Formats: sequence, C-alpha cells, structure tokens
Amino acid sequence: MGGYAWVTLATTDSYSLGALVLAHSLKQVGTKHQLAVLITPGVTNPMRNKLKEVFDLVEEVNILDSKDETNLKLLKRPELGITFTKLHCWRLTQYEKCVFLDADTLVLENCDELFERDELSAAPDVGWPDCFNSGVFVYCPSNQTFSNLIQFALDKGSFDGGDQGLLNLYFSDWAHKDIRKHLPFIYNMSSTACYSYLPAFKQ
Repeated sequence: MGGYAWVTLATTDSYSLGALVLAHSLKQVGTKHQLAVLITPGVTNPMRNKLKEVFDLVEEVNILDSKDETNLKLLKRPELGITFTKLHCWRLTQYEKCVFLDADTLVLENCDELFERDELSAAPDVGWPDCFNSGVFVYCPSNQTFSNLIQFALDKGSFDGGDQGLLNLYFSDWAHKDIRKHLPFIYNMSSTACYSYLPAFKQ
C-alpha cells in the first residue's frame, strides 16, 4: 500500500469513542493521509462498524500487558499495563511512515508536516522533559522493530510499567542525539498544562 497514516489504539468501546472524535478532527483539518485504528477483541461489533465508517483501516490485535504491578502502582495508574498493546502499531508495514496518536488526543490544525520527521520524533513530557511523551510520535512500521521491542520489553521491562517507559528506554538517545526529533510542545499539549503554558500557547 505504501503512503502515510495516522494511527491510534482503541481497547474498549469507551476508547473507541475517543478514536472516533480524533478521526473526525483529522478529517476536519483536511489531512491528506489515511486513518488507521488498532482494536482489541473487547471492542463490540456495533462499535467496529462505526469505526469502519470513519477509518481507512480497522485492524484487530491481541492485548499485550506489561503486568508490571510495582511500577504501575508508583504511577497510581494500573490500567497503563495494557498500553503495551500500542506496540502493534509497528506491524502496520503496509505504510511507509505513521504518526501515532493516543485516542484521547484532538487535532486542532492540519499537521501533516509531521510526516516529514524521522523516527522516533516526539514532544517532551511535561513532567520530565528528558523523556518524550508517547501520546504522539512519528515512527516507521517494521516487523523487525516490533520484534526488537517485544524482546526488549521481556529483557528490560519499563521504568513506569507502561509503553512510555519502555519506548524511552528503547529509544534512549532521544534526549541528546538529534534535536530535530524533539517535536515542539504544541504538537502534544496536555490540557492539565494549559494554565502554566498559556502565554506560550497563545504565542
């Protein structure tokens, strides 16, 4: 198939609603690229049909769970273990390059220029700028990278029990190697940070 795609993940009907809003926001800003959603067996058939009306590709994947209870308790977010399922996005090798967006993101302006960035481009995390936030990132699908990530997860785990800790360990040179892979914060703006960053956001 080739080409580029926006990719998201929906593990439940509730997350699927977020994915639908995300997809509509991408269409409203006039993206030229395809929309793909990864779903797990827990998504119901009626919701799958709704997703197929909006997305170019609806792909079912198995759930990957880190089961890292210790680090997940530190974050007080036990549900994050299932976010390892996000790793399946690297298996979408019918696309040349993708941008992953968490299902709770909302696109306000056309940002197709993200596809000009290299893997792994992402914005700094608001809580720890030396790490990137894995809610938005540019990547190149590859079965080899997927296999490497799974093996890395088995060997090294994740420092936060979720996909963000794992991906930051795997792409450990992000903080210092190439500043061009640091996306401006505006590409992954957290609603909880709007007050602190309001002047910069307006600028």
